[in-house]
Amino acid sequence: MVKWVVLAFLAVMNLGAFAAYGIDKKIAQRNGLRDDDVDASRISEKALFLWALCGGALGALLGMKVWRHKTRHWYFVWGVPAILFAQLALGAWLAWKF
Repeated sequence: MVKWVVLAFLAVMNLGAFAAYGIDKKIAQRNGLRDDDVDASRISEKALFLWALCGGALGALLGMKVWRHKTRHWYFVWGVPAILFAQLALGAWLAWKF
């Protein structure tokens, strides 16, 4: 039972992260902004990272690739894959341990 709850949570977080990157990209395009321009209606970089940190790193990485969003910022280019690697390592350790 717990396994299914965790898998459902991860699915929601990854879909949410993927969608957040796409929505932010669409808002930026609609407002004629570049990737690093600031606009109050956009999703903050902190929120995008939070999606990745809370279990949505794969969705965030796919969102970066599919939407070609936040690919100019080194902290996204290196940070999101690092978060994904840490989450995969944690998952592997938990699967081995339990």
